[in-house]
Amino acid sequence: MTDRFQVGVIASTHGLHGEVNVFPTTEDPQRFKKLKKVTLHTNRGEEIELDVQSAKFFKKFVIVKFKQYDNINDVEKFRGCELTIDRKDALKLEKGEYYCADLIGLKVVDEDDKELGTISDIIQTGANDVYEMDRIDGGEKVYIPAIKDCVLNIDVEAGKITIHVMDGLL
Repeated sequence: MTDRFQVGVIASTHGLHGEVNVFPTTEDPQRFKKLKKVTLHTNRGEEIELDVQSAKFFKKFVIVKFKQYDNINDVEKFRGCELTIDRKDALKLEKGEYYCADLIGLKVVDEDDKELGTISDIIQTGANDVYEMDRIDGGEKVYIPAIKDCVLNIDVEAGKITIHVMDGLL
């Protein structure tokens, strides 16, 4: 399980007073209104903890102001940098919900506990998520619909997802 979650990527500066346009990568962009701290991951591998002073919304972006910066020149270098939060600050999950980051890398097994592959990505569609699986035999990727008829059990602690292999899936 991951200890940090990405909530956005800095797309550009906004104005002259150190604000940035953040492309949100979280399911609920409104969460930026409640965030107090984020960690900025610079292009040079540094991690800088920043205090969120304000957040407002414009089109598809969240305009974020950090307490530490008051000038456009100070934030220009952060274009393309990720913003993450601690797991403890993440949105609370309902029963049966999982963080996407926790599912990546899980082993996929069938009902007989035969290993089929590993989750490599999660594709969010309008109807339901689809889990991309790298096959253990090295064959083509398999796309598993995240529906009750197919995904029988997810056990993040044990590191595996049990599926029902529907006709045509493999």
